Amino acid sequence: MPESHSMLFVTFDDPAAVRAAYDEVRELHGVRQAAVLERSADGILDVPESWVHGAGTPTVVSGLLGGLVGLLGGPVGFFLGWTAGTVLGGATEFKRFQDAAEGLTVFSSGLAEGESMLIVDLREESPDPVDAIAGRHGGRLDRRPAEEVEAEVRAAQRTAEDEVRKEQEDAEG
Repeated sequence: MPESHSMLFVTFDDPAAVRAAYDEVRELHGVRQAAVLERSADGILDVPESWVHGAGTPTVVSGLLGGLVGLLGGPVGFFLGWTAGTVLGGATEFKRFQDAAEGLTVFSSGLAEGESMLIVDLREESPDPVDAIAGRHGGRLDRRPAEEVEAEVRAAQRTAEDEVRKEQEDAEG
């Protein structure tokens, strides 16, 4: 079976079950990122767990490359290059984090009070491993193509930006 890039949304009634499924999913081959969303009985949304494969890598690599380039300027150059590289790498990771957080917000709207959701971004050759995890822990699985989910998140971002722009224009007008 060819590999597919999917987004999985697994809804649970039991918070302990979602945590157990999260721990298992993180060990699967092809998982790029995973997060747990929980909506309390009073409607408050929380993200108690999240994981990104390779998190920290851009920051470390940029810092090292900046330091190596800075070596041309001596010890002070190394320090300045390392610092600048680390800041740039951290900014890249922060932007990725912001985009992911916006996506979580979009998909949390369907989460009822007292429910939990496991969201997984992965490349999978077979649906069987995740299907088994969801079944074992009593989760309700919704599997969608990642491209479709990304388009939906981008559309929601554009709508939010348009609303902010309209509010600013109304406030100025």
